Amino acid sequence: MRSDTDRQTLETASEADAVSVAEVRRTLRGVNPQKAAGPDNIPGRVLRECADQLADVLTDIINISLSCTIVPICFKTTTIVPMPKKSTVSCLSVYGPIAHTSIVMKCFERLVIRHVKTHLPPSLDPLQFAYRSNRSADDAISTTLHLALTHLDKKGTYMRMLFIDFSSVFNTIVPRAPDWKVDLTGLEYLPLQLDPGFLDW
Repeated sequence: MRSDTDRQTLETASEADAVSVAEVRRTLRGVNPQKAAGPDNIPGRVLRECADQLADVLTDIINISLSCTIVPICFKTTTIVPMPKKSTVSCLSVYGPIAHTSIVMKCFERLVIRHVKTHLPPSLDPLQFAYRSNRSADDAISTTLHLALTHLDKKGTYMRMLFIDFSSVFNTIVPRAPDWKVDLTGLEYLPLQLDPGFLDW
């Protein structure tokens, strides 16, 4: 039984629903059943097989989460599991940390990133590799080397290269800044016309 506060929150969330039941159902049906369960111990097989039953509830949860700009703590919890990098374990340094997060949260992130992508310009820089389908770090390295070697084939040419680690770049972003922009290409800034709630989330 939902209280008046719950109903009001749901009504507010439904006014600007970012995620539909159909989208949530489709995402749940696409979960890999072999995926290891996160700290909530909900296996991927359950989410996939019970997509029809869980879609309505999870849609309410994610839309309320987005409208309140709060991610439930249970979805942010991560279990760190040591996994050997090699088949033969000779010392502790062979182990590397693997983070197991909630599969439900991964589904939520997929749904949100789809919405974010709809706000990106239709044509991105051809050298944009991050957050693009069928693009990887290997593609970026191969393309960079190809461009560099092609340039150096010309007589009397040289080149300088700068490598920057952006792994924690989003840790310092101030989402409420009115001119908040994301540097997607490293060359030009593309403004994201997103709802402030998404940025806060």
